[in-house]
Amino acid sequence: MRAIIQRVKKASVTISGKKIAAIENGLLILVGIESMDDSADIEWLAGKIVRMRIFPDAHGAMNNSLVDIVGEALVVSQFTLHASVKKGNRPSFMKAANPVISKPLYECFVNQLGELMQLPPKTGRFGEDMQVHLINDGPVTIILDSKNKE
Repeated sequence: MRAIIQRVKKASVTISGKKIAAIENGLLILVGIESMDDSADIEWLAGKIVRMRIFPDAHGAMNNSLVDIVGEALVVSQFTLHASVKKGNRPSFMKAANPVISKPLYECFVNQLGELMQLPPKTGRFGEDMQVHLINDGPVTIILDSKNKE
């Protein structure tokens, strides 16, 4: 399971010109699921995201977590995070799980994140063509991979 997290001042998701979700002061989380992902990946990723100290404290140092600042989260599914560009110029998405597998795992991830945050995250719509708008704060952008825990 892969995620790109971005510390944001604001973020929103629009579908067909209609805003369906929006947050302020928190994290935009783009999440991609591969066929080998399971509940252990969900637990690790959700836990890492809510505990990651990337928000400023009173002295401006990154010492606070999403929970510490009572921040919001906007979660957007993005299978393209598992693109392989090893051969040729057209990305291959063979590692990305098909929707039958990935949608339930995505929903479990959103639920786990909400439990840890003690605040339900906002979401895009799984499998839809979405436009994501954000004001990145910092900018702070971090890539996480449950199979490659760097």
